[in-house]
Amino acid sequence: MPLEEEAPVVVHGDAAGFAQKIDIGSHQISADEPLSYGGTDSGASPYDLLLAALGACTSMTIGLYARKRGWPLDQITVSLRHSKIHARDCEDCDTKEGRIDRIEVEIHLEGGLSREQRTKLMEIADKCPVHQTLTSEINIKSRAV
Repeated sequence: MPLEEEAPVVVHGDAAGFAQKIDIGSHQISADEPLSYGGTDSGASPYDLLLAALGACTSMTIGLYARKRGWPLDQITVSLRHSKIHARDCEDCDTKEGRIDRIEVEIHLEGGLSREQRTKLMEIADKCPVHQTLTSEINIKSRAV
């Protein structure tokens, strides 16, 4: 049984192409593949959406932590990139064969923070719930309805 029940995300598309319409509660967004992958570039790619989720969660988590402590954090900018790398090129990975996904996250903190506060906020960044989900075991169950 899930710990927390949320409204489902519903994705609609037809078989003619990659373009998708996504309903997230009262919000609507689009997804597609870029022209170079055969899409029409009418929305963000699935990996871009994944990066956006991680970046938003990271920024929210850092901001919440700083606000609760009254720290002088004015602005948070999170830049993310996704790539596939050879596992043998990853020193701190358990997998040593094939290719693995790498997400690079750059965090820029603006404000009159001390060195200790910046260090703590960077530590907190990896504790956002989406980061925790992506680095834990994920169980996805698909079923036809």
